[in-house]
Amino acid sequence: MLVFWEQRLAFLATPKTGSTAIAAALESLAAVSIQRPPLLKHTTVHRYRRFVGPYLEAASKDEFTLVALMREPKDWLGSWYRFRQRDEVEPAKSTKGMSFDAFVQAWCQDPRPDFADVGSQGRFLRPRQDKGVERGVDRLFRYEDIGTFVQFLEDRLGCEIILPRLNVSPPGATELSAETGALLRVAAAEDYALYATLDG
Repeated sequence: MLVFWEQRLAFLATPKTGSTAIAAALESLAAVSIQRPPLLKHTTVHRYRRFVGPYLEAASKDEFTLVALMREPKDWLGSWYRFRQRDEVEPAKSTKGMSFDAFVQAWCQDPRPDFADVGSQGRFLRPRQDKGVERGVDRLFRYEDIGTFVQFLEDRLGCEIILPRLNVSPPGATELSAETGALLRVAAAEDYALYATLDG
């Protein structure tokens, strides 16, 4: 998570959407940068709106624009699958020797096995409605069109931004059978519905 105080801008690090590269490029410009532990780095929309946002807005007496990125759901799961094939991943969470099709089928289960328990973008980005209607993200950008997001940041921050390639998942095959693809469309319905609302 990055907070740009003067620009009244906050960036939430949706997992597997280039947040490590964005932090590396912009950390020096941010008033607040939370990169560890992962639970805080990847603060959800709900936690931001409940805890962080009210504090920032009370201190600044102003509103902050909350932004984030979202990745096409199958591609997002593909990144997790490839990321967990690395040698250093603990055995219980490893996808080594497993097909992407098997990984996605496991992700669609409830409960999910450890190796497929990676959450969902819909849950990360969803505002809660515990007490009244909570606001979601003010501007949500497609990861696949990251150039539009970079242009937005350049306009808000007043500088040129060049993103490095960091924390990139290793290459790997991510084909799905028609049956598993249909299963994913049902299990990730919230993610697909949200993604369909984005421009691009």
